[in-house]
Amino acid sequence: MTDRTVAECRRELPSGGSGYPDPSGSEQMQARAVLASVLALALVLSGCAQPDRTIVSAGPPKPVESTTPPTPKPHPSATKPTKPPLRPLPAKLPAGLGRNTGVRPVALTFDDGPNPAWTPKVLDQLKAAKVTATFCVVGREVQRHPELVRRIVREGHQLCNHSWRHDLDLARRPVAEIRADLDRTNRAIQKAAPGAKVSFYRQPGGRWTAEVLGVAKDLGMRPLHWSVDPQDWDKPSAATIGKRVHAATRPGGIVLLHDGGGNRAATLAACPKLIADLKKRFGITRLH
Repeated sequence: MTDRTVAECRRELPSGGSGYPDPSGSEQMQARAVLASVLALALVLSGCAQPDRTIVSAGPPKPVESTTPPTPKPHPSATKPTKPPLRPLPAKLPAGLGRNTGVRPVALTFDDGPNPAWTPKVLDQLKAAKVTATFCVVGREVQRHPELVRRIVREGHQLCNHSWRHDLDLARRPVAEIRADLDRTNRAIQKAAPGAKVSFYRQPGGRWTAEVLGVAKDLGMRPLHWSVDPQDWDKPSAATIGKRVHAATRPGGIVLLHDGGGNRAATLAACPKLIADLKKRFGITRLH
């Protein structure tokens, strides 16, 4: 019902002095009640009055998701284990090193091979002179040239363990490292020449410690040093190598030479006269 309808209803209702009979008091009360009902209905229909609304809480606001990636938590950095410090070298060479043959003849030793450029030529010269020598072989060179190790053994020469990679500081390292190095070298020799005897160990650079001596002995090897060093590793001339060996050698001496570790042309050139000189003055023998 609209506002116009309500107004019309009001005009149509009987009232005093309107020409209608004057109603009684009860009739007036009924008329007012009817009028109130009509007005209430009109207000409801016209939208002027609405029943109470129930307010629904929207709840707490939802958190806004961040588009920024989370900052990763720092992980503890993996630290490499520190290597133990190298033990100091003794003030003097330890006792028990082999530096003499024990007899008048001298011994020839060749270090740092086998090398395909020089070892075969040294073997040829020894064979021509009818003498033998001891070859102090490096493990990784043995692994690379096993056929030369077999030839050394086949032609009657002796073998000496000279470490896996010619580590000058090997004797200063933990005993377990020393043992692993020497054992690895021996296994390479045995793989190259099964059954070959490795009677000696020579420490690279002659930097001996009591610890490396102990490991060598535990593995059945005698420590082999030298008494004559012409320093052919420094590549002097063949004449200089010959003169140094001649001047320094005494009965029972052990001569240090090289068939590996670099260019050994001067050593090879010195060997024929050098061997002949030592053979004439002292004789040349195997190590025992």
